[in-house]
Amino acid sequence: MLPPDLLELACDLTAGLAAGDRYRRLIATVERVIPCEAAALLRLDGDALVPLAFSGLVPELAGRRFLPREHPRLGVILNHRAAGGGAAPVRFAPDSTLPDPYDGLMLADPHACARVHACMGCPLVVHGEVIGALTVDSRDPQAFAGIPDETIATLAALAAASIHTAGLIEALERTSSRRDAVLKRLVHDDRERRGARLLGTSAAMQRLRAEIDLVAASDLPVLITGETGVGKELVASAVHAGSRRADEPLVQVNCAALPESIAESALFGHLRGAFTGASADRAGTFEVADGGTLFLDEVGELTASVQPKLLRALQQGEIQRIGADRVLKVDVRVIAATNRDLVAEQAGGRFRSDLYHRLSVYPLHVPPLRDRREDIPLLAGHILDREALRLGCGSARLDAAARSELLAYAWPGNVRELEHVLMRALVRAAGPSGRRQDAVVSPAHLGLDGGPAAEPVSAAAPAETTPLRQRLDATARREVQATLARHDGRWTPAARELGLTASNLQRLAARLGLR
Repeated sequence: MLPPDLLELACDLTAGLAAGDRYRRLIATVERVIPCEAAALLRLDGDALVPLAFSGLVPELAGRRFLPREHPRLGVILNHRAAGGGAAPVRFAPDSTLPDPYDGLMLADPHACARVHACMGCPLVVHGEVIGALTVDSRDPQAFAGIPDETIATLAALAAASIHTAGLIEALERTSSRRDAVLKRLVHDDRERRGARLLGTSAAMQRLRAEIDLVAASDLPVLITGETGVGKELVASAVHAGSRRADEPLVQVNCAALPESIAESALFGHLRGAFTGASADRAGTFEVADGGTLFLDEVGELTASVQPKLLRALQQGEIQRIGADRVLKVDVRVIAATNRDLVAEQAGGRFRSDLYHRLSVYPLHVPPLRDRREDIPLLAGHILDREALRLGCGSARLDAAARSELLAYAWPGNVRELEHVLMRALVRAAGPSGRRQDAVVSPAHLGLDGGPAAEPVSAAAPAETTPLRQRLDATARREVQATLARHDGRWTPAARELGLTASNLQRLAARLGLR
């Protein structure tokens, strides 16, 4: 059974105290149990011992760092073990030639050097790892003669537990605070995304909404396919909103925006020092999304090195931070989206077949806007109403000619292109003095007869009387325009689709007058 002082200390250390208060109470108990003139609790920080609490020593000690290689007594204490391998106290003989680290630092004799005669210490060990040391000193050479080793070992064990617990609590508070901030932002963003609806009364959209309702109630992985700009993110948001995870965050990752060098860290996290620039531990998006949904947009852009780790996370619900030895269990529903033909990517060896089948347990295809043209007036009205409110003008509407032009256009950029065209058109229609006035959008405001997206992909070929070079250039111009629109103006993925390098595509575009 523990002595009363140590029993009281054990109760104190399990109380809801701040770390500093715990350390001070521990030192106070050491002074009551052991007749010493100086006591110190030190934590191992890298290769140095840092004072956490002390008594009987000068205040400047708080700013000191003790390197065991420069203070041999501390080195001996840290490495001392009992016969069974556990931590054990070490007592230094009064005539030991090893210098005491506190010579000249004791309040009882601040001017003395090499006068500390009784010195004793014990390493602080948690799960076999040394995390610090407890030391006691006295000018009386026989001060510790009657103190059992078991008492010192018990004090050291309580001190080790206190430091370890405080470290865990501090880390948890830091992580919790950071995660709370992230989750609040993500939930806010998620609710804003849920405010955007999948609009359309076409048969294609009705089928899509029925499929979303069906799969949302399950927890199956979903692969959303479709061209750029069709609204794959809205589909992912709708699946999440209809699931049991709706109150948890929907975390989105744009895989195309992840350089190969940081993709693994972004998804799975890393430990401090795992690689150059890793200055702190970092949770990946899988950890942040734990309990919720992770939306991997443009998943076809993931590199071959990351794909096996994503497969493991899907199969086993396990992730491993870079530099970590242990795996973490996560409960995450994965929704992926791509504008690539992943079947063709598999055939070309660019995408793993097993990963494809894991992601596409329930595939959803979002139709392009040209396949649901009857939805264009509805979408246009919604976009104009929203933008009129933001712009501060009165009502906004299309005239008949503008409506016809929208219906006739091929929309290679899909709904996103429609949105951008109407946003520009409304600004033009409202004019510089158009605030609080109704705006009528005409074909001239749409600008579909010029600019990068002027010609629909299905436009007729130039007349045969046109010189061959001009006809070839016109065809190339349409292809480049349509490809860039599908990739939101991003040169690298557009060049990849066209079988060119980004620099060659830019030179071609310049020659065709597109830049």
